[in-house]
Amino acid sequence: MTTSDAAPTRARSIHVSAAVIVNERDELLLVRKAGTTAFMQPGGKPEPGESPSQTLSRELLEELGISVDAEALRPLGSYTAAAANEPGFLVVADVFATDIGAQQPVIGAEIEELRWVTRADADGLEIAPLARENFLPD
Repeated sequence: MTTSDAAPTRARSIHVSAAVIVNERDELLLVRKAGTTAFMQPGGKPEPGESPSQTLSRELLEELGISVDAEALRPLGSYTAAAANEPGFLVVADVFATDIGAQQPVIGAEIEELRWVTRADADGLEIAPLARENFLPD
């Protein structure tokens, strides 16, 4: 192999923790951050020393005022999809399900809009690939 036979360029990745929160009407909670157009699952990037569940617990409180203990989050696995707001990047998400009980999400931090969405609603919205491909209820 010569130096001109470079390996294919690998997509850069962004590691996040993301939530699957479904209400009693079987709608998925999605958020849209300020300055963006795509709706995505709540969550975000870890701070130094945080576990994926700690990251999500912190992000839910900061972004939506939802208090969920990191230990109460149910891991669903790691998922990879095209990043909605960063062309050329992949998002690698540690995804957790949680029940928020009677708590009502309230817009905070960088969140500009939140919506409860079904698959039928999704046709009229720009939804991040991670949520669209894996978590929208049927």
